[in-house]
Amino acid sequence: MNVTVPRSDLADIVMERLTTTYPTAADPARAAGARAYMKNVAPFLGVPTPQRRELSRTVLAGLPRPDETDCTAIALRCWELPEREYAYFAVDYLRRHVKRCSSGFLPVVRHLVTTVSWWDTVDAIAAHVAGGLVAADPKLKTEMDAWIEDEDLWVARTALLHQLRYKDATDTERLFAYCLRQSGHPDFFIRKAIGWCLREYAKTDPDAVRDFVERERGRLAPLSVREALKNL
Repeated sequence: MNVTVPRSDLADIVMERLTTTYPTAADPARAAGARAYMKNVAPFLGVPTPQRRELSRTVLAGLPRPDETDCTAIALRCWELPEREYAYFAVDYLRRHVKRCSSGFLPVVRHLVTTVSWWDTVDAIAAHVAGGLVAADPKLKTEMDAWIEDEDLWVARTALLHQLRYKDATDTERLFAYCLRQSGHPDFFIRKAIGWCLREYAKTDPDAVRDFVERERGRLAPLSVREALKNL
């Protein structure tokens, strides 16, 4: 599904402030190191996270809370900028304001996880944005059922990780089913995500995770098993 950038006066203000403020802290040497660490997925300004978040507070000072249209415009416009720190700003912004977005925001989420995709943005979007939307509207579980089947590994990874922060509210049957659905996936990022979501849920119900892994060990990749049982 195509997404378009909606008109938003708030987004105009945020983007003008953002693109004026962030470059003042650019560090070319740090930017080169960050780009290499992130496998050249995107260029960087070279602003470390603590400083970047301090600058973000300056950008947002005195501004009103957004509505869904504002969130959409800000996120999509940040994604259009080449330097990765702008995407990080958008992810932080969406984490803060996801409760102001409806289930209709999910196509925007899909666009974000399938565009300039890498774990640094996808994982936070999965756990805090997609997860927040599904928690607010359980009907979106069926969308996650479709995402776990998706050929795009980042969409499938988002489905695996969307319950990462649910704790007691975790749909255990769905979690385990998703892990089995992708257990044979050849990609490191899927196998790692399976182990990660199981390890995280083990903090809530260690017996359930231990039993599941022992029962399905023959279907799970060794990496997934090691990650799942790391703290058990």
